[in-house]
Amino acid sequence: MTALRPEHDAGYGASYEQREPYEEPGAFEAAVDGLADPLNDPLPGQSAAPPPVPPPVNPETPPAPTAPVAPSRPSSPGPWAADDGISGPPHAEREWSGYGPYPYTTEAPAEYGQDWASQVAPEPVPVPTPPPVAVPVAVPVPAPPQPDPGPPYVPVRDGMNAGGVEEATALLPTISDSISDSEAGPDRPVRPEPPTGGRAERRKAAKGGRGRGRTRPPGAGGPEGAPGASAPARPLSRVEARRAARALKDSPGVILSRAVGEIFISLGVLMLLFVTYQLWWTNIQADLYAGKETDKIQEGWAKGRQPGVFAPGQGFAIMHIPKLDVVVPIAEGIDKAKVLDRGMVGHYSQGRLKTAMPSDKQGNFAVAGHRNTHGEPFRYINRLKPGDKIIVETQDAYFTYDMASILPQTAPSNTGVIGPVPPGSGFSEPGRYITLTTCTPEFTSTYRMIVWGKMVEERPRDKGKPDALVG
Repeated sequence: MTALRPEHDAGYGASYEQREPYEEPGAFEAAVDGLADPLNDPLPGQSAAPPPVPPPVNPETPPAPTAPVAPSRPSSPGPWAADDGISGPPHAEREWSGYGPYPYTTEAPAEYGQDWASQVAPEPVPVPTPPPVAVPVAVPVPAPPQPDPGPPYVPVRDGMNAGGVEEATALLPTISDSISDSEAGPDRPVRPEPPTGGRAERRKAAKGGRGRGRTRPPGAGGPEGAPGASAPARPLSRVEARRAARALKDSPGVILSRAVGEIFISLGVLMLLFVTYQLWWTNIQADLYAGKETDKIQEGWAKGRQPGVFAPGQGFAIMHIPKLDVVVPIAEGIDKAKVLDRGMVGHYSQGRLKTAMPSDKQGNFAVAGHRNTHGEPFRYINRLKPGDKIIVETQDAYFTYDMASILPQTAPSNTGVIGPVPPGSGFSEPGRYITLTTCTPEFTSTYRMIVWGKMVEERPRDKGKPDALVG
């Protein structure tokens, strides 16, 4: 149930039960006029003072100004002395017709109607101004440069005649050059490639083709096959199908050139492997075999094995060249596979090439060795100078030779260089000589290089090593 207005309970009017029903004419309007004005009601607990009695009005003397008093509506209806227009004296100065003076003026508070504007306002308390707060200034960040989108893309319309295709093709380089395929995306189409070829091909591309045969793959020339076009691909004609099949096949010239290229590549790889084997791996193998043969010879000497006739390929002595830091075993014979390729020095001992042994009282002890590959014991004999020592160690003694002369180059058929008194060596009479032979130039076997030496000392093993080996 809705709460009642407070003025009803304060006694400003009769309750709903005490009021007369609105059966008489004008009773509802009188009840409405009897409602109190909530803006002019006195505060709760205060009584309304009776309105002051206005002084008699003198038509010649104007009435003294009085403070306006807000009127309060009576609890019961009654007529006003003057109508409620805008003009006229305030409600407090009006006559209350039929009921005497205005009944609620005395109940107004003492401060009611006071001229508040004439009062002096208190002086405001000064409030200290807060110090200014430094506001950080935002530094404007320049926006990154945006790529130039370029001119808009102008697609070629379907059904355009040959002349329209030519005009659109002429415009494509100037309109769409700035739009690359890397910049294309869902909002920017990829620039189609212009049709290539002559005018007939461009006309076929514009018309879409009418041939029969296999279908053209997507992306072919023409408006239907342009990139991004959703139209189905047109079929290939028989001539175009045959041309496409021939283009996929390699010509005989291409096949031949490809085979020749593969052969040359294979040969190059094989040659590289062979050179690596000759220059590097053969030296490793020869050094290993020569080292084992040297140890074998020294072990035989330690056991007291008596020298005799040596078999081909059998080691019997050790050569020392101190200047070149060479220590190599000497084997019987000059067989390439059994002696020279195993990193040993071979003694000329067969047929008409047979030469003397170091222990002979007279003769020329001639040997041969590789200059390159397979251990290359005679690689740097061209650096020997007259007087450099060449020592041959046997089971019984050390034979020391002084280098005497060198023949830089001679034919392989010149066998006189290993004779008892070799011509060109500077020797004029028989003696005890040594001859070193090897191939020249390097990495070839076209010629022979010859180095001669003369024996200067024969030292038994029980007297120790020569000074050249001790130092």
